[in-house]
Amino acid sequence: MKKNFLSVLKIIFFLAIGIFFIWIFLRKLTPIQKTEIWQSFVHADYTWVIVSIFVGILSHVVRALRWNILIETLGYKPKIANTFFAVMIGYLANMALPRLGEVTRCGVLNKYEKVPINKSFGTVIVERSVDMVVFLILFFLNLIIFFDKLNVYVQEKIYAPLGEKFNLSDKAGSYLIGFVIIVVIFGGIYFLLRSRIQKLIIYQKVKEILAGLWKGLWSVSKIKKPWTFIFQSVLIWFLYYLMVYLCFFSLTETNHLGIGAALSLLIFGSIGIMVVQGGIGIYPVIVAETLVIYQVISTVGYALGWLIWSAQTLMIVIAGILSLILLPILNKTKNAKA
Repeated sequence: MKKNFLSVLKIIFFLAIGIFFIWIFLRKLTPIQKTEIWQSFVHADYTWVIVSIFVGILSHVVRALRWNILIETLGYKPKIANTFFAVMIGYLANMALPRLGEVTRCGVLNKYEKVPINKSFGTVIVERSVDMVVFLILFFLNLIIFFDKLNVYVQEKIYAPLGEKFNLSDKAGSYLIGFVIIVVIFGGIYFLLRSRIQKLIIYQKVKEILAGLWKGLWSVSKIKKPWTFIFQSVLIWFLYYLMVYLCFFSLTETNHLGIGAALSLLIFGSIGIMVVQGGIGIYPVIVAETLVIYQVISTVGYALGWLIWSAQTLMIVIAGILSLILLPILNKTKNAKA
């Protein structure tokens, strides 16, 4: 009873965060701006949105193929259809609770392919480790390539308002020195109290995560097809990127945007999805704020954010439900033939 209550509480909590971000954005809009958002939905070319959904499904097919490479190292050779269905059911479960999908897809594979959950879960950790590395590479690549645009945005939207509010001077160097001093102070505190800090639960958790990340990355070198695995990892993120880029063509105001804007949306949008379960509410806001850097008005950016988020969510819901239906049917047919 207590476990069910906590599960429901988590769902309500994440929904509340999403609704909060929606309210924060909409309360600042005038009736004219709300009309502009609605008009963007009405006049959008949904052909591109549908194409992006199929690209998203393809990315998950590649993910299933990549997962099979890891599972084969355990001595099992599951059907690609079963692996794909398990992946989609996992994503569907993740919409309800964070990290539930990882356990769910391992459970599905255990039921239909007899792969032990404890072993397959280890492969999921490897997957997540590699995805995190690819994300970090793209994140820093985005910062380096588009530093000027991002710097202007930070100056106008963050630094300038803070300067007016707290009467900060324009001497950025003094703040840099202050930052260095703070880092040194915290470094000194850690050095003096490291024995106590290392006993803290949060320290142990972070250490455990980093150790798991390293172990996962190291295990990649031991698989039979390392280069295929790496290629598929890059391909997955390229298809994620393509999903975002194709949606640009759904709106007249965004069809001129290039690869740089799509990369920025992919990176910052992914952060939003990590922070708030499924990115509900916060994803469109992040898209709107990111596209301001590329001279796209916030109302259009907000509409595009909802189009991209809706396409991704619809894909997961439809593919996840179909997987739940087809998985037992196809395996029943297979067992009957056997």
